[in-house]
Amino acid sequence: MSRMTTSSPDVQIGGEISSMKIQKDIFIEAPIDIAFMGIGENAHIAFNDPPADFTIEDPYLIVNLDEVCRRQQVGEGWFADLSQVPTRAISMSVCQILKAKELLAVVPDRRKAEAVRACVEGEITPMVPASILRRHPNVTIYLDAPSASLLSPALQAALKAESQVVVNS
Repeated sequence: MSRMTTSSPDVQIGGEISSMKIQKDIFIEAPIDIAFMGIGENAHIAFNDPPADFTIEDPYLIVNLDEVCRRQQVGEGWFADLSQVPTRAISMSVCQILKAKELLAVVPDRRKAEAVRACVEGEITPMVPASILRRHPNVTIYLDAPSASLLSPALQAALKAESQVVVNS
């Protein structure tokens, strides 16, 4: 994992070189009102794959994408085949994500059901990066029936009855 600082690195994205000038006072230090995200099949958030670093303070990271992560991008329809998926990406760090005033995650599909169960009902651990969301005071996670299918019967019943359930850490 590489760290991206407030200097002006040249970053290769999609085969093109672009000079990225980050204005520290605007881009990095500006408050984040809301962070929109998904949760990956391996419970990653924003390319923070397991084991995620919950302590790194750098706001943005250049991360290497392993084959499992890259295959997920193809499976979700973002790319036609593995050869089109970049091997590196720019990502927000977990600490930066948690600085947002509100977090909103949309997590559809049965293939993410285990990640949802681990995130909502498991231990908060770097091996389940999305589990850290339970430490944030203002998180909403939208699930469909297939992605919620592995939650405990009690939680599933509460979701069906109330459409919304508060889960504490």
